Amino acid sequence: MSEANLLLILLGITLFSLFSGPIGRSSLTPPMAFTALGLVMSPVGFGWIDLALDNQVIHIVAEVTLILVLFTDAARIDLKHLRSDHDLPLRMLVVGMPLTILVGMLAALVVLPELLLIEALVLAVILAPTDAALGQAVVSSPKVPERIRQSLNVESGLNDGIALPVLLFVISFAVGAHGSEQETEWVSFVAQQLILGPLAGALIGWVGASAINWAIERGFLTHEFCNIYLLSVAFIAYLAADQIGGNGFIAAFLAGVATGNTLKHVNEEIYEFAESEGQLLNLIIFFLFGVALLPQVWNHLSWDSVVYALLSLTLVRMLPVFTSLIGKHLRWETSLFLGWFGPRGLASILFLLLVLDHAHLTHVSLVFDTVILTVAMSVVVHGLTALPGVDAYATALKICARRGDDLSSEQQPVTAMPLRLSASLEQGGTIGDD
Repeated sequence: MSEANLLLILLGITLFSLFSGPIGRSSLTPPMAFTALGLVMSPVGFGWIDLALDNQVIHIVAEVTLILVLFTDAARIDLKHLRSDHDLPLRMLVVGMPLTILVGMLAALVVLPELLLIEALVLAVILAPTDAALGQAVVSSPKVPERIRQSLNVESGLNDGIALPVLLFVISFAVGAHGSEQETEWVSFVAQQLILGPLAGALIGWVGASAINWAIERGFLTHEFCNIYLLSVAFIAYLAADQIGGNGFIAAFLAGVATGNTLKHVNEEIYEFAESEGQLLNLIIFFLFGVALLPQVWNHLSWDSVVYALLSLTLVRMLPVFTSLIGKHLRWETSLFLGWFGPRGLASILFLLLVLDHAHLTHVSLVFDTVILTVAMSVVVHGLTALPGVDAYATALKICARRGDDLSSEQQPVTAMPLRLSASLEQGGTIGDD
């Protein structure tokens, strides 16, 4: 990437930052803005930036972003409170997510019949994780009962880390089935990846957090360096796991889980630095999505991929969510709300790049096109429907309350867990607000 290209990206980020307050109160989300900005600058727009898909910058930024996202998403989830009062996201993860992968695979085999079974499964796993940041108002608006918005928040914080081992297993199986020299060794390879990685990550996260506790209690560690320390733990886990044959991404996720649940002095500010860096990388990823990935499918869209993308964002997501919430005594409006707001975003982009780097799929171009199209549609439709969806859902609950309907399941108190983005940005707050 040239200095001129980098300058254009940074100018876009600075301009968006200057007007982030009014933008945050509109239906224009950061992913929408930066995807559009990338598309405008791409060869299908003004042609100011022309990045090849195999450009190393794209893959390096993607790997660094995935490490940070996995670590910070996991670190903000309190397992104790997750077990005690977050039963809805647990149901959506334990029951809904496997069903989403199964239904997504079956839909792919029907709509995209040229895909092999393993390729349909890869596609379904890539599109299983959700990204709540694509509809910021949904997880931050006080109009939505806290139990419901926290369900979407917690689900999106954990499903990428849960889907990743499944994806790696499927990729490894695809490598073995492809007939490479690793064919007879893929079982041991998968075992190393899926066992050594989590062990290394959990150990490093626990040791790192215990060291923070020790240093803070003695006044040795400043707030600024605590944030830097946490970032270092994430990358240490990744690199250490890679050195011993484990998977670094899974290690980063488990390091986040161990860190967040071992720290004694946790507060929202402790992740500020990591969140700031992560947000910057997220914006860059969506810019790269618009400038380098989306143009790849711009001129050869297929109706099959369009149909699958629509199914992925609707029935493939909503039916498993409805099924997983049976017996929870929720209003149908609530199940519909939870089912619709399952945006596909950052994790799906990063997982796709991971597949391109490591898998050998016969119909990789079809998988690529379908994922890119699904994410692009999700960025737009979930971004545009976030504010109207929140208002419609809040109105529906008010009508139910006036009728005297039972809303105790929706209004059940839960422990709040930090959102991926700062509250001020999500709710459109600006510096200087009282």
